Amino acid sequence: MTAAQDAFYMARAIQLAKQGRYTTAPNPNVGCVIVKDGQIIGEGWHKKAGQGHAEVEALKQLDNAQGATAYVTLEPCSHHGKTPPCCDALIRAGIRRVIAAMTDPNPLVAGQGLAKLQAAGVDVVCGVLADEAAALNRGFIQRMTTGRPFVRSKLAMSLDGRTAMASGESQWITCAESRTDVHRLRAESSAILTGIGTVLADDPSLTARVDFEVEQPLRVVLDSQLQMPLTAKMATLTGRSIILTCSTDADKQQRLQHAGFEVYVLPASQVRLDLLEVMTFLGNLQINDVLVEAGAILNGSLLEQGLIDETIIYMATCVLGDQGRGLFHLPALHTMANKKTLKLRDVRQVGTDLKFTLTA
Repeated sequence: MTAAQDAFYMARAIQLAKQGRYTTAPNPNVGCVIVKDGQIIGEGWHKKAGQGHAEVEALKQLDNAQGATAYVTLEPCSHHGKTPPCCDALIRAGIRRVIAAMTDPNPLVAGQGLAKLQAAGVDVVCGVLADEAAALNRGFIQRMTTGRPFVRSKLAMSLDGRTAMASGESQWITCAESRTDVHRLRAESSAILTGIGTVLADDPSLTARVDFEVEQPLRVVLDSQLQMPLTAKMATLTGRSIILTCSTDADKQQRLQHAGFEVYVLPASQVRLDLLEVMTFLGNLQINDVLVEAGAILNGSLLEQGLIDETIIYMATCVLGDQGRGLFHLPALHTMANKKTLKLRDVRQVGTDLKFTLTA
């Protein structure tokens, strides 16, 4: 195979992997293409944790894979988890060559899968379309390498940079198409994070309302003093709603638990939750990607501490006036020398709005 052919088949494997992006968490998105005599003879992708991995799904389609080449977007696993090692399946099937886009950042694998294949006489190449493959699993990679999830903050603002009227009224700044796009962002996330202020103001559901199969994200509320109403809408929904607090009030905790919430006490920093501890806690829950939907105080604190990896801003063509609420509460920022500068990665029109994607 030429380098161009390898890239062609890996691009197809990446396309397959994307089909699992709403259902695979906490596992990574992985696709596999098996090629023999210049023809694709098997394809597969990982659909859900606990189900067959991409390589196994592709091999199921074959009667004879002897001498074939397997293109995989992530290094085949070499350990026993919920399913047997994919390396063993490829070796048993007689795969002659394995092309992996990247090594697995999971310490349980981390090169061992490729080494096992090589030891069995399989020709191994790694690094084909590595950047494209990494983009598929940036949350999984970050969790495996830092212990924390990838954090994306979603904000909606007017032309004059306001997120709500002074009263807190904010529905709706953006157009219907932008709100539909937000539900897709929710569907891509393992968890949606908000603050108690947003809950008290809006009583949100924090669910992904989409027309395709999705694993609903974990709902996470930061509530330092346990102000959560027992009648909050999210307590009545299917799936998990958790409260993170630094309050040790056992009575309040018990009442909220009876109402349907999970309550966890984390360390505090100046009377509020320590946000680094929050992200580490979510990483320990195997959360790969967090979508923040919160107000200026929480967003300002996350930005100040460098805990936002990506910011999505929907800008509507309206003006809310200078009394409206801003995007980030940053009271310690007084000079231009201390301004926060973000990098613009993408801008596109969504309905009548503009959607900005920025990174730190």
